[in-house]
Amino acid sequence: METSLDAFLEIEHIRQLKYRYFRALDRHDWALFGTCLTEDCATRLDSGKYSFNSRAEFVAGLKALMDKPTLLTMHHGHHPEIELVSPDKAKGTWYLEDYVINLEQNWILQGTAFYQDEYVKRDGHWKIHSTGYDRVFEVVTSPIPEQFRVTANMFEKR
Repeated sequence: METSLDAFLEIEHIRQLKYRYFRALDRHDWALFGTCLTEDCATRLDSGKYSFNSRAEFVAGLKALMDKPTLLTMHHGHHPEIELVSPDKAKGTWYLEDYVINLEQNWILQGTAFYQDEYVKRDGHWKIHSTGYDRVFEVVTSPIPEQFRVTANMFEKR
């Protein structure tokens, strides 16, 4: 297949792709988020609670759920295990840590999950071809405690 250095560089490109995915998601940058995915990307999030059959469905679905100045999120992907299956295919497992503040509905969520991804390389760039996760745990605090204050919100500027 590839030399060790070539494989290492390909894996780093995939890591950067997943980091970009999380950054775009938390910034509500739906155009950038879409560039991380293949057109036929299959998605199964939260043990199938949210499933989408294409990039367009996935982007539109998350935008409808999340594109609110009262919804603040943090998604961190840790401990990637990435395997190159062929020169243009790979698979990966990521440990997700997420934190969600819903000011409108008055709750906070903290959780973890394991992402399972498949990647393809098209036109020289890695894309997510399928993605999904199953929860390890999820904790919801509702209502948000009185002493809890959001002192900065990038979406209030919009």
